[in-house]
Amino acid sequence: MLNFLIKFSLTQRLFVCIFVVLTLFVGAKSWLSIPIDAFPEISPTQVKIVLKLPGMNALEIESQVTRVIETELLGIPSQEMLRSTTKYAITDITIDFEEGTDIYWARQQVNERLVNILPSLPSNISGGLAPMSTPLSEVFMFTVENPTLSLTQRRELLDWHIRPLLRTVSGVADVNSLGGYVKAYEITPDILLMQQYNISFNELETTITATNQNGGVGRLVKGNDTLILRTEGKFENIDSLQNTVIKTTNNKVIKLHNIATVSIGSLTRYGGVSKNGEEAVQGLIIALKNSNTAMVVENVKSKLKTIEASLPTGTKINVFYDRSNLINTAINTITNALSQAVILVIILLAIFLGDIRSSLVVALSLPMSALMTFILMKEFDLSANLMSLGGLVIAIGMLVDSSVVIVENIVNRLSSNQYLPRLHVIYRACKEVATPVFSGTIIIIIVFSPLLMLSGLEGKLFTPVALTIVFAMLSALLLSLTIIPILASLLLKNEPVKQPKLVTFLQRFYSKTLRKTINKPLAILVLSISTFIVSVVLFQGLGKSFMPVLDEGDIIVQLEKS
Repeated sequence: MLNFLIKFSLTQRLFVCIFVVLTLFVGAKSWLSIPIDAFPEISPTQVKIVLKLPGMNALEIESQVTRVIETELLGIPSQEMLRSTTKYAITDITIDFEEGTDIYWARQQVNERLVNILPSLPSNISGGLAPMSTPLSEVFMFTVENPTLSLTQRRELLDWHIRPLLRTVSGVADVNSLGGYVKAYEITPDILLMQQYNISFNELETTITATNQNGGVGRLVKGNDTLILRTEGKFENIDSLQNTVIKTTNNKVIKLHNIATVSIGSLTRYGGVSKNGEEAVQGLIIALKNSNTAMVVENVKSKLKTIEASLPTGTKINVFYDRSNLINTAINTITNALSQAVILVIILLAIFLGDIRSSLVVALSLPMSALMTFILMKEFDLSANLMSLGGLVIAIGMLVDSSVVIVENIVNRLSSNQYLPRLHVIYRACKEVATPVFSGTIIIIIVFSPLLMLSGLEGKLFTPVALTIVFAMLSALLLSLTIIPILASLLLKNEPVKQPKLVTFLQRFYSKTLRKTINKPLAILVLSISTFIVSVVLFQGLGKSFMPVLDEGDIIVQLEKS
């Protein structure tokens, strides 16, 4: 099979070159479309329920809501964990499902159970399923600033103008509004006056609710004309609310302002946002699960520029957290490391091979292997992140192994050839080392295969590393048996290559050292065992942590008071 592949590549050089060029084009396109994030997706399939109950303390919510819902949710298939957090006026219930569970199916199951239990819960409950996101979905934060607007006006601007437009951006699961005051009309009844006019609280609430709506009465046909009849009772301002007729008794009309004080206030707040010691209004973008974070942030910033032009004069949107900064830093760090590794490999190849043409042939396999790796990453839904690109950096030094062996053997055979055709010599040279090259690559892949067997959080972290290395090694192997012989036939000469002086010196030094170690095996054995023991002892004193420290350049402080 290997011999046939080499023979086909050398006899159909034009076809193979065109196919490789098209493959590299697809690889470049795949790189541009691969989702980019700082970290791989490590969260399980998770569904959250967030419910609000104004005025109820944590103990009441726990007994009347949380336990009731948790009992109803028990028994959902593929469920791994059910946990909850209950605070004043709010409960947060989280259900984790087994790995591989479809998120839409999981949300449907939870929603069906929630709908069944809602009628038995307190009537003032609000909320439901949280957006389809992950713990790492908070990707963008900004404040709305205007010195001429109050906190209430800024919050109203965020809720009714900015938020609806941002939710239209592809990949945005939700936009949370934080800080400021949510405008509300407050009605403070006078109990004595209500008793005087024999009006109950229930009657007051029912009348206000029934009045605050527009409705259609019907149609009135008059000749060839049709008139639409409708009633308009929707409150437009505080005056229309104050003049609402509550009751008519003894030919006297009792309006709301006769029995209560109406004022403009705000809903009960459960927290606040401050900037430089002053209260602010904040918008928080939550990205959809499995979305391209870099693309979502870019689209959000583009949308905000459009929105900002239509805001009141003097209004500014101040961004104070942007996940794309971390992503760009992480990707640039890996890209720089990758570029430096490629340059170092090329320099070392030139030094040790002693021939620029040979070094160029081998070096060309690096970018081609990387582009083919991106194709496989795209097909297997791997994002470009610290772990997956880190695997590519790890594999850089190993990618040239197969090409080096093949090119070096081709150079040696060409330099000693006098009679056979050039392509025939290259075919023989590749055929001689094809099996060892193939075996060496498979051994390296087997070494990293245990990482593919990991499960849970460890598997989600290290599987991208192992997969990227496997993809890169397979790509390099395929290229070494196809395009590398073709490039060698086009670029290499038949002239003998002189061995570099550095290589000659290293060979002599190694031979001399090897003879000494063979003559004193006991001393070398003792030294090796001692080094191993010291290494084990030093390892015990090393600091250990699950993840390395990663400085994003941002500090977010959250305070809670029980």
